[in-house]
Amino acid sequence: MATARRESGAVVWTDRFLDYSWTPEHPMKPVRLKFTMALAKSLGLLDGVELLTPAAAGTADLLRVHTSEYIEAVGRVRPPEGAPGYGIVAPDNPPFPHMHEAASVLVGGTLAAAREIAEGRARRAVSIAGGMHHAMAGHAAGFCVYNDAAVAISWLLDHGFDRIAYVDVDVHHGDGVQRAFYADPRVLTVSLHQHPATLWPNTGWPEEIGCDAAEGTSINLPLPPGTGDAQWLRAFHAVAPGALAAFRPQLVVSQCGVDSHREDPLADFELTVDGQRAAFLAMRELADTYADGRWLAVGGGGYGLLRVVPRAWTHLLAIALDRPIPTETVIPQDWLDQVAAVAPALTPPRTMGDGGDIAYRRWDGPGGTGETGDVRLDRAQRAIDTAILATRRATFGLLGLDPEDPRD
Repeated sequence: MATARRESGAVVWTDRFLDYSWTPEHPMKPVRLKFTMALAKSLGLLDGVELLTPAAAGTADLLRVHTSEYIEAVGRVRPPEGAPGYGIVAPDNPPFPHMHEAASVLVGGTLAAAREIAEGRARRAVSIAGGMHHAMAGHAAGFCVYNDAAVAISWLLDHGFDRIAYVDVDVHHGDGVQRAFYADPRVLTVSLHQHPATLWPNTGWPEEIGCDAAEGTSINLPLPPGTGDAQWLRAFHAVAPGALAAFRPQLVVSQCGVDSHREDPLADFELTVDGQRAAFLAMRELADTYADGRWLAVGGGGYGLLRVVPRAWTHLLAIALDRPIPTETVIPQDWLDQVAAVAPALTPPRTMGDGGDIAYRRWDGPGGTGETGDVRLDRAQRAIDTAILATRRATFGLLGLDPEDPRD
């Protein structure tokens, strides 16, 4: 294995990831992956990094999470015929050619990243094509055919790990991964997402806490539409570090969907690329602090295909590789030329950030105010604090923490 990958992080990539391609009208397009890798290369981020080429996941690994009937149904799909009984139907999950093979490669990418960490070749590993967190045991959902993150977590549980924290920052609830491990006390799932009363899949309420021996290991922090950088970061730091400190994971798995951006067409958060970069840094810090640096990061949602996703996930790659890129960095002209060739009417971004303000006030308990004097901002912060407290009261006591003590 390349020394550069062992010393920094492993990056999983194959052009076969681009085969996971829905209909031309579908909001999830592989161009977002293609232009992320192009931007990373243009910035010199991948110089000296040997990319790890994955194999497709086999049936035995898919069976860790999915039923044999569902896997067979996906394998039988021949467009235009879908499989409505298994969720393979327009508009969300229309059939596409070689669906089983393409989805299996995405799972194989996340498994390859997991193996790099489990076998000691890397502390950090990234597969931006992964993060298909909505797929269920017996049906496709939310643009997700097979649940790569759940498969990888299951594999890791059989290969030396018995405490894994899954942190999901996609704007949509990480429902498929939560369901896969809802009764498994070895897996802590933490999901920050837009409030389920306002966004599909309409799950992820604070009261969803896990069951049986796993009560307290499903943590859901639903946030109101309009949540921006400062509010989101306040919420994240009020819940995730305390939960991970109590759980003591051996490895952190992050789903890094970037549909939380203010330009995303499918949701209503107001984060900037700057705020998303801060989230990735925070998750790496959680892994460094609580999991001896072991961090497996995957992609997920994100439908600002050229203006948002490539910048955000290039930051993710940079953070995993310990080669952080300042947000004021000017985007190279050769990448802008590539964008102009496929989207001449698009106004491209010029720097690696949006000029977002990521300063935030730490949560100071139910009696704190942290008021700024700005009525609009203070109203937003009170809504965030209500959400924080509901989530902490639902789960922190079960983890041995004080829900109302900001030190926990």
